[in-house]
Amino acid sequence: MRTTKIRVTFIGLAAAASLTLAACGSDSSSEETASASPAATSAAATASESPSAMASDEASTSDIVGVASANPTTTTLVTALDAAGLVEALQAPGPFTVFAPTDDAFAALPEGVLDKLVQPANKDALTKILTYHVVEGAVPSSEVTDGDVPTLEGQSITLSTAGGGVTVNGATVTTPDVEASNGVIHLIDQVLLPPDFDPATLQ
Repeated sequence: MRTTKIRVTFIGLAAAASLTLAACGSDSSSEETASASPAATSAAATASESPSAMASDEASTSDIVGVASANPTTTTLVTALDAAGLVEALQAPGPFTVFAPTDDAFAALPEGVLDKLVQPANKDALTKILTYHVVEGAVPSSEVTDGDVPTLEGQSITLSTAGGGVTVNGATVTTPDVEASNGVIHLIDQVLLPPDFDPATLQ
């Protein structure tokens, strides 16, 4: 599988690396992000819907950000996308595949890391982490193949289908194939950190 780096641009994300995975998608629709607390625990406390619910009609009409905003288990992700200035980027036509950490995944980060990441001084680090979760093209779980895939951050993640499920850098896809108008979301149980990310550099 080719691992050519993809440079992130926020004014129209251009199609980049050619993957061995099939990609499909459709035009995005614009929708505002839902407000959420930066802390995963606060976000979970305010959620009023079933944690596993992502309505099919929502997926058919909403872009990736809209679908994530409607899901009470990804409120921290939506807050982080807003803090990083990536909302419009993931409302673009794409298509994209997003490996989306749940609120519990963000809460499992070392103490203090999440609070620092959403601060303006650490916007570059947050952007680096979030784009490390995004792959060009809409890739359903049925079309995932083992190997390295370049992300919008530029470095690659490692996908595996061993055991019948899908893992990415060892994180488990807990809810696959959540469709959006501009791609697909796979919920994962860990936050993926780029190999060269150092929490000690956060301000």
